[in-house]
Amino acid sequence: MIPTAGVHCSHLRLPGEPGLWCFRLDGQGLIQDLRPELPGTKEEMNHHSWDWQGDWLSPAAVDLQINGLQGLWFCHLRSDQLDHLHQALVWLREQGVDAICPTIVTAPPARLRQSLVLLRRVRQHQSAAEARLLGAHMEGPFLAMGKRGAHCQGHVQPLHMDGLQKLMEGFSAEDVALMTMAPELDLHHGAQSWLLEQGIVVSLGHTEANQEQAAAAFRAGARLLTHTFNAMAGLHHRAPGPIAAACMAPEPVFLGLIADGVHVAPPVAVLLTRMAPGRVVLVSDALAPYGLAEGPYPWGKRWITVQNHTCRLEDGTMAGTTTGILEGACRLARWSQDPDGAIASATIRPRICLGHGPTTVQLFHGVALTRLLRWHWEPEERRLTWSVPQGAA
Repeated sequence: MIPTAGVHCSHLRLPGEPGLWCFRLDGQGLIQDLRPELPGTKEEMNHHSWDWQGDWLSPAAVDLQINGLQGLWFCHLRSDQLDHLHQALVWLREQGVDAICPTIVTAPPARLRQSLVLLRRVRQHQSAAEARLLGAHMEGPFLAMGKRGAHCQGHVQPLHMDGLQKLMEGFSAEDVALMTMAPELDLHHGAQSWLLEQGIVVSLGHTEANQEQAAAAFRAGARLLTHTFNAMAGLHHRAPGPIAAACMAPEPVFLGLIADGVHVAPPVAVLLTRMAPGRVVLVSDALAPYGLAEGPYPWGKRWITVQNHTCRLEDGTMAGTTTGILEGACRLARWSQDPDGAIASATIRPRICLGHGPTTVQLFHGVALTRLLRWHWEPEERRLTWSVPQGAA
């Protein structure tokens, strides 16, 4: 049911904000008067009151790195699949995801451009029931050959301004929100500066950069490290590499993390949250089989096999996962025993990383409660769960 006008909700938490909060719902179920509860006072409770008992309220998730879902690959999108994509995005919204940067991995330039055109067409005709398509995350093609991972070797490109501008011709930050690149291919930061001038967020990844090269790129405006620990040098005590550079960089640098427990071992994921407090951003890195049964699936001319939610190429190379971003948040909370940080890493910080607007509190004003998420933490079980709040019990 939808709450009636005047219902007062109290004793709730907001991710990243201290203390307890309360708000009022208007007749349309929209949040009004969100404010901190005053210390030492007890909000008046009556039949128009709804005690959240310390649960969290958050926006739905934003996934900055998702390669596909329900059998669809964003990098191999065809015009006859667009209706299917609309339906898949309705399903994704039901999974608690508000918006995504559809990720387009390394492919021939014509294929990349076709995908951007088709994604634009879908974005222009979305319904409120769908997860919103933001600008794409172009993961490549300007990557280090030795750290390409599952990216096709034949399509990895050197980074030259003319090639970058030709690839991007006719597209804006509305079409491409985020680009992953290897900073050692752009030591003078000319390409990075050009992308930043277009309003595109630059992320470092699939890189052989050392700590100094990565730190210089962060100083020049790069804002994210793509799937930290994967496709880059590890954190070594004599060669700290890009991970140390990201952890030591000032805000607003964030570190992307796949919290499936396979791409990064749980203790290392927790260590990352402690090395870079408040700056870990969860991503799913989900591939096209996300939402489907496990087994073999085609990926262009190659095949991947999904087993225990992990996707691998035929040679065993890890290619991605089918674990959703909110499941990643629940796992990270279990490992770290920090539900607040885990919730923020999937909901608040991705928005900040993209430079999207208001403060945490402003994100809620005038928003329908049914568009948000309620999170419950059971400390003894180390279990975090989420639901869509429908009304006062």
